[in-house]
Amino acid sequence: MRRFVRAYPNETSLFAVLFVISAFLSFASESFFTLANLTSLLNNSAVNVIWAVGLLVVLIAGGIDISFAVAASVVQYLCVYVFAAIGGSDWIVGVVVAGALGVAIGFINASLIYFFNIISIVVTIATYNALFGLLMFLTSGRLIVDLPDWWTDRIAIFQVKTSEGWADLALPVGVMVAAMAATWLLVSRTAIGRQLYAFGDNPEGARRAGVDIQLMQFLAFGWMGLMAGVGGLMQVNIVQEVVPNALIGRELDVLAAVVLGGARLGGGRGSVIGCLFGVLLVAITQNGLNLLGVSPFAFKMVIGIIIFIAISMSSLDLAGFAKPRARASNV
Repeated sequence: MRRFVRAYPNETSLFAVLFVISAFLSFASESFFTLANLTSLLNNSAVNVIWAVGLLVVLIAGGIDISFAVAASVVQYLCVYVFAAIGGSDWIVGVVVAGALGVAIGFINASLIYFFNIISIVVTIATYNALFGLLMFLTSGRLIVDLPDWWTDRIAIFQVKTSEGWADLALPVGVMVAAMAATWLLVSRTAIGRQLYAFGDNPEGARRAGVDIQLMQFLAFGWMGLMAGVGGLMQVNIVQEVVPNALIGRELDVLAAVVLGGARLGGGRGSVIGCLFGVLLVAITQNGLNLLGVSPFAFKMVIGIIIFIAISMSSLDLAGFAKPRARASNV
């Protein structure tokens, strides 16, 4: 436990905030700490977590991407036409197609950043506007509800009947777990992951040490594109329709959650468990406000306060508290 606190002080602080908020909501609302509500929280947070672990890799590499929600919307529309063109599909083909389309969009960002030497936030602002404008122009803002059954049918990976109703975990939660595991393996258990941290922390030093800068850029933004595409596919399974502007605005919530989870905007730091905690903090707060009957207009204000408190707590030296006290010597 002490080793975890020393290694992940920000994540530990965030977990403490989550515990306090959850404990308060458990007493304030009888509906909060129920299996039906908790499984609903995970189902509704799954797509944001998938995006968050993709964004984590970009932030570790010292970049930033605010175009992934638009990229997910583009992938959703393209998938509709690809599935129609191949005369049918299934989940395996769907994930491959959505992931490949997302990676292609991620590679566009990486190419502009690397070959034209433009900072990532400028590039992704440009692609955000270009992709969104093109999508709205070509679709005229029309939504699509005539989708394949396999794509919209709810698949429960866990289901149980409770006194409050059915509690289940849907397919997006399973995909979320797989995305978290894959990202953890990439950044924590591979040489390329260590190179990503080194590149984000000190790009020039990493370059001199022989790190392939082009590979780092394409890997980071390609991974973000992969998660954007897969997350977009899962979002359609949840809402059962494709809407061109439905995902716009969620990128800032995800970015805030990842930074809350310990990722540094300057690069070189961040963890998968921190992403999960950050997304859950935002989701639990919104869920709690809804259960308490608080106006949804107050949500952004409360989230701002929680972000401030969580970041302030992260400055505490929890690692120092975890160290064993030195025994006083006899005089």
